[in-house]
Amino acid sequence: MQPNPMRAGVERGEVQIGTWITMVRTPSILALLKAAGLDFARVDMEHTSLSMETIADMAVLARALNFPIAVRPPKANREWITRLLDVGVWNLHCPQVESAVHAAEIVAASRYAPRGLRGNGGPGVATDFDSTGTAMERREFANRQVFVTVMLETEAAFADLDAIAAMDGIDALTLGPADLAQDLGVFGSPDQARVLDEKRDLILAAAKKHGKTCAMLAASFEQVQQWKQAGALLLAYSSDAEVLRSGFSQAMARIKG
Repeated sequence: MQPNPMRAGVERGEVQIGTWITMVRTPSILALLKAAGLDFARVDMEHTSLSMETIADMAVLARALNFPIAVRPPKANREWITRLLDVGVWNLHCPQVESAVHAAEIVAASRYAPRGLRGNGGPGVATDFDSTGTAMERREFANRQVFVTVMLETEAAFADLDAIAAMDGIDALTLGPADLAQDLGVFGSPDQARVLDEKRDLILAAAKKHGKTCAMLAASFEQVQQWKQAGALLLAYSSDAEVLRSGFSQAMARIKG
């Protein structure tokens, strides 16, 4: 069975730069992103029309290319976590994690016993159709490779930040800037950037304290440098839709004068 390259990179302490996939459905986008020099893609199911079948096709190609995808499900619950892991996704980007109780449920759904109670599926992409070794060895391998990032998107979630960061099975921490700003009542206000940076600093401190990874979204070169220097290892730069829109807008402005 193939190891998870995202986890391997994090364990080596390497900064990894990815982007969000929010629109492009063809799995070949992964080959393009790899050729462009990116390290991973983060695929969004929460706010897009991407289907489970599309994710399954992407997961197979991601493994073949050794180019990892992380998937944000519509909801971080047992049903979605089980299905995503079973089609070959190693990396889960879990939205709206509200408490330590919720984080523990995510861990239980994503790991086999004794670390959790992940459901048992048959041979498939998740095991590379590999039947060598014992079933217990394959389960232990899967437990080591799964990588779970949790998103804190409300003020209430930060009350449990330390407990979530300390939890075995939670590998990385981040926030959802737009939803968090909305919950805090600062969305669109002059204070939004400052307030969100204060929350990011809390996440960075908790990750450092408990030896976890910090993930950040960056909309510019300057933000990439800011959070890389602050110690974040997983940086998602922009998205497929934003890069396409920006590129075509710049081209049309020049072509049309």
